[in-house]
Amino acid sequence: MQLNHSALCLAPLAALLATPAQAEDWLHWTDNSLTYLYGQDFTISPEIQQTVTFEHANGWKYGDTFLFIDSIHYNGETDDDSSFYGEFSPRFSFGRLLGQDLSFGPVKDVLLATTYEFGEGDVESYLIGPGFSLAIPGFDFFNLNFYRREADGDRDGDGVWQVTPNWAITIPVGNSDIRIDGFMDWVVDNDEGYHSNLHFNPQIKYDLGKALNWGEKQLYVGIEYDYWKDKYGIDDDSFLGDEVLGGTDQNTASLLVKVHF
Repeated sequence: MQLNHSALCLAPLAALLATPAQAEDWLHWTDNSLTYLYGQDFTISPEIQQTVTFEHANGWKYGDTFLFIDSIHYNGETDDDSSFYGEFSPRFSFGRLLGQDLSFGPVKDVLLATTYEFGEGDVESYLIGPGFSLAIPGFDFFNLNFYRREADGDRDGDGVWQVTPNWAITIPVGNSDIRIDGFMDWVVDNDEGYHSNLHFNPQIKYDLGKALNWGEKQLYVGIEYDYWKDKYGIDDDSFLGDEVLGGTDQNTASLLVKVHF
């Protein structure tokens, strides 16, 4: 299955290119950030990694969009001392498109969720499925997406289902806040050569900017925890898993500094 990811880009780009009056109608909110991460004990890929991540999120007239691009550096542990990976994830609101209130119970909206995965090497994949925005007490937001994954070309990983929740919680602490946000990707079934896997990736961050009276939600410090069972869909108990030093289950944390702008 091929998704026209060029078409998926048009609606968010239209919001950015609109006149000021039009932009107010199209682009409801936007957030950009840069994150620096330093971590050790990664599996399959080099053990020590430094990553600079650009993130963009917005809410627009007919949905929301999330984009991130990782620039990953390996400190000379391999012949290739860096790589990159990214995901572009626009969602389209059926409620807004139809002009109807589709909320029920904890569900605020029903959406068409899509993701395009890209990067260095043979990593391109297309994901599409139903998405839900949920109202859960205590959470700043909670989204739940169900994807059908299709790998580009003849790669393994075609026709498997993935469940992806993402969330954020803000906890007041003294004169500042701790924010816990992140995602989980759970591939629930297997394709030939591509094992089911679970990637849990939360960030726990202290709002240092607010504590120093520099402005809230601008400068964070903390950690990113990364647990990935059967990383890249490689079964830890398989022959290939046995060939990977330390196995294919990843359990590590990275130091984090994050700036929003």
